[in-house]
Amino acid sequence: MSTKVRTADTRERILTAACEVIAEIGFEKIRMRMVAERAGVSTALLHYHFDTREKLFTEAMTHSFANTAVDLERDAETAPAALVLVRILRSLLPTGPELQQDWRLWQELWARALRDETTRAFAVDLYAQLHAWVAGAVRRGIASGEFTPTDVDDLSTLVLSLSDGYGIRLMLRDPTVTLDSALTAIWRQASAALGLPAALPTE
Repeated sequence: MSTKVRTADTRERILTAACEVIAEIGFEKIRMRMVAERAGVSTALLHYHFDTREKLFTEAMTHSFANTAVDLERDAETAPAALVLVRILRSLLPTGPELQQDWRLWQELWARALRDETTRAFAVDLYAQLHAWVAGAVRRGIASGEFTPTDVDDLSTLVLSLSDGYGIRLMLRDPTVTLDSALTAIWRQASAALGLPAALPTE
């Protein structure tokens, strides 16, 4: 195995471990040693790759977002546009253990962004990437003729806002909100704007 590959593998293990530890105990409580132990590396090696907790946190958030996006890129160019959009909607909600972990990371990001300007700017940038992700899927559907033309930016902002609102209530285990009801409500707004059936498309 080359040095470059080993380095990439080490960074991957560290970032995966950081996501897990931050989601479990919160950013304010983590110590670099905890992440090093979870990743199976020395503290010195961890500091070689990430010299501060803040850098580790931002890299972990980026890593989490990138992994979610990669998972959804499968056959995105050939699958029906409505199906691609529903996959994105599901990924924006805490629909399983991995996405629940992502949501805990986002909650840590929101809390930290309220107190730290650098984190605030980073959070705004991540939202811009999410917005572009949703908007890209909508634009592809419009371009292919599968969607009725609409204000893409307005719809993307609405989808993200609804996802945040319902996602928080799902994370709080609010008994009045279920995953199905959240997806249905968000899809109702998106499908109406795009001229699609109100029923959620299935794989």
